[in-house]
Amino acid sequence: MTDTAENLTRTLAALQARLGDRVTESHSQREHHSHDESWHEPRLPDAVCYPKDIDEVAAILSTCNENRVPVVPFGTGTGMEGGTVAVHGGICIDVSRMDQIVAVHTDDLTCTVQAGVTRKQLNSYLRDTGLYFPIDPGADASLGGMAATRASGTNAVRYGTMRENVLSLKAVLPDGSVVSTGRRARKSAAGYDLTRLLVGSEGTLGIIVELTLRLHGRPEAVSAARVCFEEVEGATQTTMATMQAGVPIARIELLDAAQMDAINRYSRTAYPAKPTLFLEFHGSPAAVREQAETVGEIAADWGGAEFQWTADEQERREMWQARHDAAYAAMALKPGCKAYATDVCVPISRLAECIQATQEDAARYPELTTMLTGHVGDGNFHYVFLIDADEPAQYEQVQELSARLVERALDMDGTCTGEHAIGLGKRKYLESEFGPDAVDLMRTIKRAVDPNEIMNPGKLLPPTSG
Repeated sequence: MTDTAENLTRTLAALQARLGDRVTESHSQREHHSHDESWHEPRLPDAVCYPKDIDEVAAILSTCNENRVPVVPFGTGTGMEGGTVAVHGGICIDVSRMDQIVAVHTDDLTCTVQAGVTRKQLNSYLRDTGLYFPIDPGADASLGGMAATRASGTNAVRYGTMRENVLSLKAVLPDGSVVSTGRRARKSAAGYDLTRLLVGSEGTLGIIVELTLRLHGRPEAVSAARVCFEEVEGATQTTMATMQAGVPIARIELLDAAQMDAINRYSRTAYPAKPTLFLEFHGSPAAVREQAETVGEIAADWGGAEFQWTADEQERREMWQARHDAAYAAMALKPGCKAYATDVCVPISRLAECIQATQEDAARYPELTTMLTGHVGDGNFHYVFLIDADEPAQYEQVQELSARLVERALDMDGTCTGEHAIGLGKRKYLESEFGPDAVDLMRTIKRAVDPNEIMNPGKLLPPTSG
C-alpha cells in the first residue's frame, strides 16, 4: 500500500474542497476516532470526515482510492475488537450525520434507514407504529456498524442476528461506485447474496450507507424472570433444557457470581451474588405466564432457587438495565484497569462443558479478576478479564486463557467470535475456523473488490506469510 505524505496532502485538499469544515485534522477528533471500547491500543487517523449523504461517501472513497490512502469507517465506536483503530492512519469516515430514517413500510414490516441511525433512535421513531427493531447488542450502536460487524445481543435467541434482519443494503465500494444488494421482498433467489457478503465484512469491502431492515410487531405482553443457582452448571443445564423443550423464549442471559456482585455494587441492586439467569418472555398474557411456569419447573429440576417472575414494566426495565451495565460494572471494580473482553459461541449441547472447562482454566490464575456473561440461549458467552496495567504478566496470562478458550470452542465445532467480530484481535484464528482454502477465497474477494487495499486495512483477514 502506498501511503505517502504527498498523497495524503493531495487527498485532504480534495476532501476539504468538497466537504469544507466537515473534514478535520483536530487532535481531539482524531483521538476520539482512534479506538473503540476494546483493549486494543488506539491509533490516530490522519483526519476525520463527516459525510451527510451517499454522494459524499462516494466522493471520499473515490479520492482516497485514487491516492491509495487508507479508509476506516466509524459508527459510534462501541466495537469490541479494534475494528475502528486506524492501524495505518488515513481517513476516518464517521457516518453519524447520515442519520435519516428514509421510509417505514408498516404493512410490510420493513424500514429503510441511513447507516448512522442508532437502534434506540429507530425504536423511538417506531414507538407509535406497534413495530420495533429487536436486535439489541447493549450499546446504542449505529445500524450500519451493527450490520458491518454482524451484531446480535440479548434478543438474538428469538429474533436472530443482523444477518437475519437485514433484507438489503446500499454500500459504497472503494472506487466510489454504489451498489444495491436487493429489494424489499422477504426473500429472493436472484444472483449472489451480496447482502450477506457485506453484512459482517467489517468495512473491509466498502462502507454500508443504507439498510432495509426487517421489523417485528411489539408483543402483546412481556414478562421477565430471574433465577439463581449455586453453580453455573445448573444455569447452563437449565438453558439447554429450555431450548430443547422448544420454549419460544425471547432472552436468556447468564451472569456468574462475580458479575452479579459487580452489578450490585455498580447498579445498587441487591440480587444474590450467585450464578443467575435473566429471562424474558414475549407473547399473549397467557403465553408468557405459561412459558415462565415451564422454565421455572426446568430451573427447579437443576437446582434453581427463588424463581422471581414479573410482568411489571418498571421492574423489568431495571433488571435489563443492570444487565446492559454489566461491562461498566465489571470495569468499576478496579478503576484504572483495562477490561479484556472476549466471546465465543458453541453448539448449545456443548455449552455447559465449554463454560465449565473455561472456568476451571481461569481458576488457575487466582490473581486475575474474571467475569462471565452470556447470551446462552445461542450458546454464546463472554469472558471479561480485568488487567492491571502495572502487571504486564497479567496480559500474557489473559492472552493464553483467551487462546485456549477459542481453541476449545473450535474443537467443539463452535466459532471464535459469536458477535464481537474479528477486527484486530481474532484474525489469527480465522484459518483455524474455516481452513486455508476458505480464507484464500476471502482474500480473492477482497483483492477483487479492493485491489488497492484501502478499506480498513489490517482487519479481519490474517496477514499472508512472507
